[in-house]
Amino acid sequence: MVNRGPVMNFVKQGIFISAVGVRCVWQRHDLEVFDKRLKALETRVTQYGLILTEAQVIAMERKREKQEAHGEIETEHPGYLGSQDTCYVGTIKSVGRIYQQTFIDTYSRLAFAKLYTS
Repeated sequence: MVNRGPVMNFVKQGIFISAVGVRCVWQRHDLEVFDKRLKALETRVTQYGLILTEAQVIAMERKREKQEAHGEIETEHPGYLGSQDTCYVGTIKSVGRIYQQTFIDTYSRLAFAKLYTS
């Protein structure tokens, strides 16, 4: 018998759901993308204290590694971690050199920018 993922769980219980049926349920609950399903799983684990299977743990670790590789960082609350940068913007004749200082709160993704002349 071919392993069809979620379908197999229902087959063991005597219920058969086609792949299209599973997809419709996923769409109904806004879980049609793998990342959305992982996020929903993380939420349920924190709410109900569920125990994950080895495959689920591996999938969640891969997701975390992928996010970190792309520079995404999980923070606990607003103000926990910020990112700051200063760059040279340009020169205006009557003002002189202009620099921009930018701060981004990594939790809320709220950014502040301020221009300086020195």
